[in-house]
Amino acid sequence: MDIKSVKEVAEKALEGSDMFVVECTITPDNTIDIVLDSDTSVSIDACAKLNRAIGDAFDRDEEDYSLTVASAGIGEPLKLVRQYKKLIGESIEVLLKSGVKILATLDEVTEENITISYDEAVVVEGKKKKQIQRTTHTYAYDEIKWAKEYLDYK
Repeated sequence: MDIKSVKEVAEKALEGSDMFVVECTITPDNTIDIVLDSDTSVSIDACAKLNRAIGDAFDRDEEDYSLTVASAGIGEPLKLVRQYKKLIGESIEVLLKSGVKILATLDEVTEENITISYDEAVVVEGKKKKQIQRTTHTYAYDEIKWAKEYLDYK
């Protein structure tokens, strides 16, 4: 049993839905963890159904394993372009590899980068106080340490 074969079974079981595999890992002691996401939502029933499909595809008598199927948690870092795309127009928190953290609106997503906009205090000639201006910036994925959906609990 390997990641590729488990992922293939999972993707086949998810065909026709808006769910997709975000991550699949197998530890040396055969603990399989599959993380799902969706363009809408992932239900507990969907996780259970996928768990059964994988259980049917791999015989535990042949190779013992432990299996966990879960949905991508709110507040977890985004890993796939498809996850970014479903958040266009929403607030995200981005930590750049340079150490700068930005709370912004996700404006655009491509295979190479994301474009975000945020309010920034900038020095304006002839003004004593900094002025708030909307700034738009594009970052390549390799410039980003992590990005997460931002939830405002107010």
